[in-house]
Amino acid sequence: MGQCVTKCKNPTSSLGSKSGDKESGSKSHHKKSGSTGGGGGHKEEPSSLCSKGTSELSNGTKASEVTVETPVIPAMMGEPCMDECLHRDGLSMLHIEELFGCYKDEQEDAILEEGMERFCNDLCVDPAEFRVLVLAWKFQAATMCKFTRKEFVEGCKAIQADSLEGICSRFSFMLLEAQGEENFKDLYRFTFQFGLDAEEGQRSLQREIAIALWRLVFTQDTPAILEHWLDFLAENPSGIRGISRDTWNMFLNFTQAIGPDLSNYSEDEAWPSLFDTFVEWELERRKREEEQALTAKEEEGRCTETECSPTTDRLETEGSRGSQTWGGH
Repeated sequence: MGQCVTKCKNPTSSLGSKSGDKESGSKSHHKKSGSTGGGGGHKEEPSSLCSKGTSELSNGTKASEVTVETPVIPAMMGEPCMDECLHRDGLSMLHIEELFGCYKDEQEDAILEEGMERFCNDLCVDPAEFRVLVLAWKFQAATMCKFTRKEFVEGCKAIQADSLEGICSRFSFMLLEAQGEENFKDLYRFTFQFGLDAEEGQRSLQREIAIALWRLVFTQDTPAILEHWLDFLAENPSGIRGISRDTWNMFLNFTQAIGPDLSNYSEDEAWPSLFDTFVEWELERRKREEEQALTAKEEEGRCTETECSPTTDRLETEGSRGSQTWGGH
């Protein structure tokens, strides 16, 4: 991932790190005063914070150990507060917040289109590829080309990553996870909501966006009927303008229940009417293709016969010309 390294890869290298160079406290050192003429007492240096003090009395005995627990303030001591900065999985919350800050919009507390493009570029992925859709699914993003702070932070916690390298390393696991039957069903249904324009209050997907998202979400396991379905939508014989949530959800069931040849499709089942239209369109298309293939084969056969007997054809032609000539005299 050397090519993915940017200034945002590790926003603050010291955040969340454990320092082994300095201990949080030190033992107190006691100095006994000499027998100088000034006085017979002894002087002690003040002990450090969060330290255990063990003092030795003048008669040689040790006083009982007393532990003084004083909270260490990170800003004063220069060390991170582990309870606040580390998630229970060992993730640095400060790293996640800093990473979000690298891409967030200057006006809005969210990563918008420009920041999303830079984020994907630093992850070495195309914004329009399947891995980005899966990442948005894990982040539970409500809108395309946008991550709110909450979505980003909670998403990083969900995939257990607090850096660009961490996110990149989780892609293979996320792709494998998305192949599970229940997980894919969840991803599939998420994709519909993800494609809606929430600000416009859309309740159905625009036809062009639905086509693109169907092709995208089936990247890893493409149904045999998918391209024909998308061709049907592109040709749009029904004049449809949008895809409803019910149609979107039922299409997944359709691909699983109906065979590639559509032989087990029944109009009596409770499929959306658009599926009835598609099946009629597809069967008619296949019929035309078969007729065209048959015609092409017949033409090919005739051409083959002509090519195989050039001498006979030539003799027949010459004989015909001779008859015409003699007949004229």
